[in-house]
This record gives sequence, C-alpha cells and structure tokens, in this order.
Amino acid sequence: MKTLIFTLLLIPLMLSGQTNAPFTILENGMLTPQPAKVAEFEAGLAAHNKMFHATGMHGARVYWISNGPNVGKYMWVMGPLTWGAMDERPAREGHDADWNANVMPYMLAEGDQDYWRFHPELSNFPADFELKNLLVFIIDIKRFQEMAFIDKVVRKVQKLYMEKRPEEPYGVYTNQMANSLGKDFAWVDFFSSFSWMGEADTFPQDFEAVHGPGSFTQFLKDVEATTNGEREELWVFREDLSGLSGKVEATSRQ
Repeated sequence: MKTLIFTLLLIPLMLSGQTNAPFTILENGMLTPQPAKVAEFEAGLAAHNKMFHATGMHGARVYWISNGPNVGKYMWVMGPLTWGAMDERPAREGHDADWNANVMPYMLAEGDQDYWRFHPELSNFPADFELKNLLVFIIDIKRFQEMAFIDKVVRKVQKLYMEKRPEEPYGVYTNQMANSLGKDFAWVDFFSSFSWMGEADTFPQDFEAVHGPGSFTQFLKDVEATTNGEREELWVFREDLSGLSGKVEATSRQ
C-alpha cells in the first residue's frame, strides 16, 4: 500500500519530467455571487483586486463564465506564481478584513479552488497580446494514463499547432491536486473575436496533413484509451474587476 500511495503521488510530477527549476502555478477560485447582489459583489471584488492584487506574482485577473453548469459565476485567477510565493500571499493590513467585509457578504456559500501548473514546453505564446476571450478545454485523464495521454495526444496536437497554427496562442496546464471531478488537464485557447468560434473546423484534415493519412483515426483511439471525457467553458475577461491588465507578454510565458 505504501508503494502504491507513493506512485500515485509521483504521477503528477512525472507528467512532464523533473527539473530543479521552480515551476509556476495559477490559483483559480470560482466565485458565485448572490443573484440579487451582483452589483455589490462586483464593486467589492474590483476594489479589493485593485488594492491588493494589482502587481507582481500575486496579481489577479477575473473572468466571467458564459456557458455550462457554471454560467454566471466568476473565476478569480492569481499568478502565475511559484509555490514558494504562496508563503508571501498579500499580507498588507486589511487584506482579509476587506475581503470578508466587501466581497464575502455578497457571495453564496459555494465555490471551488484549484491550483494549475503551467507547462511552457507544451504551450505557445508567440507574441504579446491582450486578453479578451478564453476557450477552456478541461479533460478527465484515466488513472495511470497521464504519460500516454501527453505523448500520444497532447504532443501530437502541439505539433499540429506548431505547423498549421503557429500564430495562435494557447496554454497547457495540469491540476496539482488529485480530484474526482475530472479536472486533470486544461488546454486554453486565447482569442479576441467570437467569430473565431464560427470558423470551419479543419482539425481532422490538418492532423492528417501533419501526421500522415489515417493518423486521425488512431488519434481518436488514443484519446478514448487515455481519457474519460472532457468539457469546454467560455471565459470572458473582466478587466474592470481585475487587479492586472489584460496584457500578456510572450517572454514571461516561455
């Protein structure tokens, strides 16, 4: 049993190999306002972020979720930051008191908190850009299939993007905490106009152009063998509620 537990704990670390350099994470907190108190909630959240989360690794951005079971909720995202920086979370006098007095009273007693590791070796930020809309693709990976999923699925999609869509920014993240909710892996596409969502889907054709005839059928089999399912969420960046601006510098994500 001890060996099994050690193996289970080791898997997230094996996902992309071990290095001595500290990696970065994003702290994601889902916030649910009271339906009759949205204006008060937004005012308190905006003031709090601009006072306590406007600079550095502890800076925060807010997104509004526009589809699915979480529609109408807000995602509060702090970072990227290292785990070590978590020991130095904003400690200015009044931080917790401000949150408790001006944000919490307008929220429902429900939420969700995750810590997502950023993988620059699997991501692509070719140029600076301004955040606007995010398509968040969340995948439930089958137990003990993490390495196979990365090698047979993610790296092949990465190669497709590098050859066919090199100008499109995207980020790859893995959940640092074990969970039973199917939130193991996230691929995030960043786009400015919703017309992007209506463009023709050429993924199967592009995949076979990069990996060879018949490769897409095998790709689907590999997805089925390594995952339990997936879901998508559309997030809209709310700069008015955020401490940080929407500017993303490519060099900071390499």
